[in-house]
Amino acid sequence: MLDHRIDTFLTLCEHMNYRETAEILHISQPAVTQHIHFLEREYQCRLFTYENRRLIKTEAAQILEEYVRAMRFQENDIRRKLQGSGIRELKIGATKTIGDYVIAQQIHHYLSQKDNALTLIVDNTEHLLRLLEENRLDFAIVEGYFDKKRFNSQCLRKEPFVGICRKGHPFAGREITIEELLEETIIHREEGSGTRAILEQKLQGYNESLNRFKRHICISSFKLILDLVREGFGVSFVYRILADSDPNIETFRIQGEPIIREFNLVYLKHTDVKEKIDLFFR
Repeated sequence: MLDHRIDTFLTLCEHMNYRETAEILHISQPAVTQHIHFLEREYQCRLFTYENRRLIKTEAAQILEEYVRAMRFQENDIRRKLQGSGIRELKIGATKTIGDYVIAQQIHHYLSQKDNALTLIVDNTEHLLRLLEENRLDFAIVEGYFDKKRFNSQCLRKEPFVGICRKGHPFAGREITIEELLEETIIHREEGSGTRAILEQKLQGYNESLNRFKRHICISSFKLILDLVREGFGVSFVYRILADSDPNIETFRIQGEPIIREFNLVYLKHTDVKEKIDLFFR
């Protein structure tokens, strides 16, 4: 069982504010300070400091945070095993492309075993990474960017990232210029999604941004994005596996190097999730 002062430390790491931490934990602000000072004495290092009146984590705090999050993950895993109902449950996150178009076969195979249970959360990369840090997922499968200093990962596969348009559109099957693209209505995902981040990075390479389009439409649903593109309301960018799912949609690409991105299994550092990954993908 982790020391209750570790809970205080993790809450402060998340909110970076002593007052908010005290309110969340229903303790006094001096108690929060005492808990942090105890840990600093215990580990003989400074965990937090102020720069220009802004609270920041020291390098030691970052290292400690990684380890105690992993310890909490392992403790929760042990609790489930000790309470053993005979049911094996995986808690997995997946970004929308992967959840909707990539792992259906693995889900069917895994759930064909009657002793297996599954919680699957399909959301954007940013939210899934936060759930990992909160120990609410065993691992996540993402196509977006993530900090490899904060998480361990394994590459699941690589997938081309392409432009899509309605059948018969002037872009169909072509390599287009950035100037041509900016004349179109762009349909994109919400902020925090992996596909939006990739598109924004590509635009930055041309010193452009989403704001340069005359009209843009933000949609969180891939199904609706495909519907709008198919009906000619604009163009979008998705992974090829999604583009290939609709025969009435054609692809194009922007001039320059093709965009290839990894689908990664992501999990907390210092945790051993090999058994869980093998259980899902075998």
